[in-house]
Amino acid sequence: MEGTIIRGRGGLYTALDEQNCEYVLRAKKKFRRQGMSPLVGDRILFTPGEISDEHGWIDEILPRKSQCMRPAVANVTLLCIVVCPQPAPDWLLVDKLMVFAARQHLKPLLIIGKDDLPGADETAAYAEGVYRGAKLEIFRASAMRQTGLSELTDRLQGEICCFSGQSGVGKSSLLNALFGLTLETGDISRKIQRGRNTTRHTELFRVQGVCVIDTPGFSLLEMDEVFDPVELKDSYPEFSAYEGACKFSPCYHGREPGCAVLQAVQDGKIHADRLERYHILLDDCRKLWRERYD
Repeated sequence: MEGTIIRGRGGLYTALDEQNCEYVLRAKKKFRRQGMSPLVGDRILFTPGEISDEHGWIDEILPRKSQCMRPAVANVTLLCIVVCPQPAPDWLLVDKLMVFAARQHLKPLLIIGKDDLPGADETAAYAEGVYRGAKLEIFRASAMRQTGLSELTDRLQGEICCFSGQSGVGKSSLLNALFGLTLETGDISRKIQRGRNTTRHTELFRVQGVCVIDTPGFSLLEMDEVFDPVELKDSYPEFSAYEGACKFSPCYHGREPGCAVLQAVQDGKIHADRLERYHILLDDCRKLWRERYD
């Protein structure tokens, strides 16, 4: 039979078939020999357990469209990045997630959550200004007031979505409001203005024509993938218009003279904050690249 892994705990995996029937499975030892582990989101071929068997078996893991090991998920097509006015948005994390999405060939989508709170208009205006030219879709929604939910649900149709962002931005509350789920939610700590992370296990939900993966790991994402720093610019769509126009080739768009991207920032065509955070990530990439053999 064919199905999708929706959760995995303690060596047991739950798969959902096309009729929304669940099966509890174990992975065959051949996957360990192949250096593979089943992931939430994997499309699989499996054999259900017989009446006398406690569990069935995963026979094959079908080719993955995308893969992430931290958190461990597969076949995501849309990365939904959630920010909100309170806690204050971590825009560097947003940019990291956008780089991750680009390198995984995922589509990024920014959601301004808690749209009913003071500062929501300013947050949305900043995002629209910084990410103009970055091919980033932006939606606004409020789980409290039930606004923007139908537009967002329509956009998510047919996708396998992963909601990401710093703790406390209301990812679980938004998922509950969108799809009638009952995920555990947490309040913002008034003392430290940070969220309490309430999601502890990765799980896939199939609701209203949308597959959603709820996972705790994306709020902790770090730039730990080692790749040639010159490739980082390829994850910035607004830079592509200036490819080949710089004095030096390749150009890292760091502080080289005659850099067309730096000139575009001075001309107001690219937001200065976007370039500043790019330079932070470029420094991180260079450090990892230098230490790759240590």
